[in-house]
Amino acid sequence: MSEALLAPEAPALVLEPSERAPSLARGHLAERFRELGINDDFVGRLVVTELVTNAYTHVGVGHIVLRIFPDVRDDLVVIEVWDQGAGEPVVRGEDGDAEGGRGLLLIDQLVHDWGVRPLNEEGKVVWARCAR
Repeated sequence: MSEALLAPEAPALVLEPSERAPSLARGHLAERFRELGINDDFVGRLVVTELVTNAYTHVGVGHIVLRIFPDVRDDLVVIEVWDQGAGEPVVRGEDGDAEGGRGLLLIDQLVHDWGVRPLNEEGKVVWARCAR
């Protein structure tokens, strides 16, 4: 059975690709975490900021869709960011001189696991599973 079929219904936030998107996503995450009884949203805020920022910076067209829901198998929470881009994010090696490109490296260290799932239609879902 595909993971999409296992994912519970969760309210989605649809965002325009803009500089405001990460802030709106953080607000949505804080609200969803409260609804789920999760008190510490620090890692979640970092994850959602990075994933939404990547979506609007590297894709820049179409809508960004954010979903946050509990993992039904483990005591984790799932953060999904859907965009219409074809390219997949990649963790870059450390580069002390680079002005950016460290976000996924940070996420890789902070979350239980993360990945990318292509959509049947155009785009992809980047997801991360975090401790509750």
